[in-house]
Amino acid sequence: MELRQLRYFLTVAEELHFGRAAERLHIVQSAVSQQLRRLERELGAELFARSTRVVRLTEAGNRLLPYAREMLALQARAREAIDELRAEQAATVRLGTSSGLGGWLDLVLTALPRHSGHAQLELVTGSTEERLAQVRAGDLDAALLRGERTDPGLEFLPLWQDALMAALPAGHELAARETVELARLAELPLRLSPRSRNPALHDLMMRSCRAAGYVPVLGPEFTNDQDTLAAIGHGKPSWTVFYAPHADQLPVPGVVFRPLSGPAPVMRTYLAVRSGPPRAALRALIEACYEAADGGTEGAARRLPGR
Repeated sequence: MELRQLRYFLTVAEELHFGRAAERLHIVQSAVSQQLRRLERELGAELFARSTRVVRLTEAGNRLLPYAREMLALQARAREAIDELRAEQAATVRLGTSSGLGGWLDLVLTALPRHSGHAQLELVTGSTEERLAQVRAGDLDAALLRGERTDPGLEFLPLWQDALMAALPAGHELAARETVELARLAELPLRLSPRSRNPALHDLMMRSCRAAGYVPVLGPEFTNDQDTLAAIGHGKPSWTVFYAPHADQLPVPGVVFRPLSGPAPVMRTYLAVRSGPPRAALRALIEACYEAADGGTEGAARRLPGR
């Protein structure tokens, strides 16, 4: 039994006329009659009572009619589902990015085609609050951000963790050490972005310094990478912190980057998405982020939102 035969059967059943049915189907009448005869032979029953003037459904035809309608409706829904999936896979995914991602973003971009060969990724920059507002509004599909938080209507999927590195003047005595204990930096002014601009990093460093036994002396604000590192390398002694992947990409004359200890501050990155099951292209991005975070081994096994 072919779906084509059921479509011919249903059209004739609606028209009760082979000629009009053939016109609707845009085929010749003989082809309609031929396929319906084959269907009747397969079923072992006549579906239409034919005469020179009248075509009517037999009892067998009436029994088949609702099933034919159901099967053709299922075919239409199946086609719609596949068309919808193809459209989703081909859609652009808009991702809000965070500064200092270093090689992490490259890993995500490399992994994405393995999970969707069709999705196009558009990267959007902005402050953390701007990116979160855009995710809530649906203007962004997802946003990468650092530090744990809660937000109604959003889910925060934990990804990778980054150690923080101290950026020190190359001529400072602590620059000769392979690892710098936080307590040894107590007297050196710390350059941080104001809490209003980067609460996660500000709070992490304040907690870490207190755990090392002191409240840090805050120096001039961290403005941007270039100006702040130039001031550290050539101005009054001070220090700041960079995420390790970012520090690896910042060779700056007069500045060295050293791991911290006692404690060693670590920041986790999250992917913010709207609550509920993700569409196909966003699901591919989530799996690519998990693959990057897991080193490419366990991405598909992580929990997706809405599951």
